[in-house]
Amino acid sequence: MAITLNTGYLKNFVSNDEMNAFAAPVQKAQQDLHNKTGAGHDFLGWVNLPSNTPDALVAELSALGREVRENSEAIISVGIGGSYLGIRSTLEFLGGDSGVPVYYAGHNMATSDMARILKVIEKKNVTVVVISKSGTTTEPAVAFRIIDLAMRRKYSSAELKKRIICVTDEKKGALRQIADKEGYRSYIIPDDVGGRFSVLTPVGLVPLALAGVDIKAFVEGFRAGEKEYANPDLLKNACYQYAVIRNVLYRKGKCIEMMASFYPNVQYVCEWWKQLYGESEGKGGKGIFPASTILSTDLHSMGQLMQDGMRNIFETFLMIDNVLDRVSIPSQAEDTDKFNCVAGKDLDWVNKQAYKATSDAHYEGGVPNLTITLDKADAFHIGQLYYFFEKGVGISGYLLGVNPFDQPGVEAYKKKMFVLLGKK
Repeated sequence: MAITLNTGYLKNFVSNDEMNAFAAPVQKAQQDLHNKTGAGHDFLGWVNLPSNTPDALVAELSALGREVRENSEAIISVGIGGSYLGIRSTLEFLGGDSGVPVYYAGHNMATSDMARILKVIEKKNVTVVVISKSGTTTEPAVAFRIIDLAMRRKYSSAELKKRIICVTDEKKGALRQIADKEGYRSYIIPDDVGGRFSVLTPVGLVPLALAGVDIKAFVEGFRAGEKEYANPDLLKNACYQYAVIRNVLYRKGKCIEMMASFYPNVQYVCEWWKQLYGESEGKGGKGIFPASTILSTDLHSMGQLMQDGMRNIFETFLMIDNVLDRVSIPSQAEDTDKFNCVAGKDLDWVNKQAYKATSDAHYEGGVPNLTITLDKADAFHIGQLYYFFEKGVGISGYLLGVNPFDQPGVEAYKKKMFVLLGKK
C-alpha cells in the first residue's frame, strides 16, 4: 500500500477492546458522511470529489499551466487558510522543481512581504491567481487591491485578462463581480466544499497546475484514497483506525497531538493538517490541539518537553520510505568524531535511525506514538495523504460529537476587525 500506519508504540495506551468499542460508531459516522445525513452535510462534496473531478478539467488546467509557464517568470498566489495552505504544502512537499517560483500573498498583512511581492511584479513577468469564495475576506481582499493596481500599471487591459485568474464563487461575491467586469479568466469553488477541504478543487488545482505539478497524478492519488478508505471495517481501514486512536487517547487526557517528521519538506503539510484538524474539531470546549515539529532540529529545542514534560501529548510521525536523493557518508582516516561506524551508509539511513530512536525513547518516556509512512514524496502520494486526513477528520469529528464542517469561531475575529476598520 502507498500509505501505512504503524501502531506498535500504542501498546499499554490503546487496547484492542477500546478500538473495537468504536466499530459501530465508526460505521454510523461513515454512513453520515456518505449519505450526507450528519452535521454539516451541506459541505460534504469533498467525500466523492476525487471520482467526480472531470478528467477534462485536469487536461484543461494542465494546458493552462504550460501556457502560463511559457509567458511568466513568477506566479503570485493570493489567498488565506484553505486557499493558501494546500497549495504551499503541496509545492513544498514536492520540492518546487518546476522552475517557476511561486510567491504567496493575502495570508498575512505584513508590509515586508507585500513590498517583496511588488518588487517581483516590477521586475518579472507574472501571473496572479486570486482565490476567495466571497472576495471580502480582509487579508486577501486588501492584498489583491494592492497587487491589482501594480498589475494595471504594468500591463494593458488585454494583457491583464491573460495574467489575472480568479478562483471564486460561480455566481455571487465581490471577486465574482470583479472577474465578470474585467473579463478575467475564472474557475469555480464548489458550494459544497469548505475551504480547508478544497485543495482538490480549482482552489488547489489551478495554482498547482500553473506551477508545473503533475495534477493528473495528484488527482489519481486522491482517487486511490477515496477507494482505499471507503471500507467500513475498522480493522481494514487505516484512516478510520487513526480517527479512533485519536479519540481513545483524547478520552485519556492526551489533548495535544504532535505531528512530527524527520523530513523538512513535510513542514507545510503539517501546517495544512493543523488547520484541517484544529478548525474541524475545536468547538464547544472540545478538540485535540494540533501541533508540529520538524526533527532532528526540534529534538534540540522541544525534545526535552516531549521526553520529560507533562504527559498530555501523543505523537504522530509522518515518514517517507523511499527518498529521491542519495548522499553517502564518507570515511575519515583519523576518525576523530568516531563516526566511521556509519561510513558508507546513506544519510537517509541515519535519519531513519534517528526516527526509530526518537519514537522508542518517547514511548518509554510515556508518550504514545504512531507512524504514518508514505512510499514516496510525489504528487500521487500527497494526494492520497490529503484524502486520508480529510476522511480521518470527518470520522474523528463525528466521534468527538462536533460538526467538523463549520467554523463559527473564525467569524468572531472577522466581525471585530470589520468594526475596527470601519467596514460596513
